[in-house]
Amino acid sequence: MKRFSQTIFALSALLKIRNSYTVLISAFLVGLVSLSPAVAATIPFTATMDCAAANAGAGTCGAGGTGTGSAVVTLDDVSNLLSWNVVWSGLSVAATAAHFHGPATPAQSAGVQVGIGVASNPAISSTVISAAQETALLNGLWYINIHSSAFPGGEIRGQVNVVPIPPAVWLFGSALGLLGWMRRKKAS
Repeated sequence: MKRFSQTIFALSALLKIRNSYTVLISAFLVGLVSLSPAVAATIPFTATMDCAAANAGAGTCGAGGTGTGSAVVTLDDVSNLLSWNVVWSGLSVAATAAHFHGPATPAQSAGVQVGIGVASNPAISSTVISAAQETALLNGLWYINIHSSAFPGGEIRGQVNVVPIPPAVWLFGSALGLLGWMRRKKAS
């Protein structure tokens, strides 16, 4: 508490604030902001799976692999809660396993990071991942693999990618920044 009051006193001296009510209100607002909890962002991802991407891009289509799939995945960046909804269809035989694999580029294979399960289709679940797993996922180094008895190494595969921010959001943000700059220039 002593450090907080010293910070407010130094801030008021720096800003040459003489009114005690202004200092108290400023102290309250600074305290309120510093006590507010972290706000989690939910980061969206998607994956499109097919037989051409299986086996690190070598594919299973020519050997009788069929099927397609898609996934909607989210990550809470504070709790690292990974949630997914994965659906597939048209496999040559029934799915035997499904996993998130990584870290790997589309031309590489990697070990299992998180089991998805095939008890139901769509497979909907969630789990908490580690900081290292989060980093690999955010860097596009995870993929989803749906395995079958015909293709134990995976019949369909798709890289998990962050959903990009739409251009309209960037345009809106740029317009706000430009307006702020113009107001400052006009005021000076």
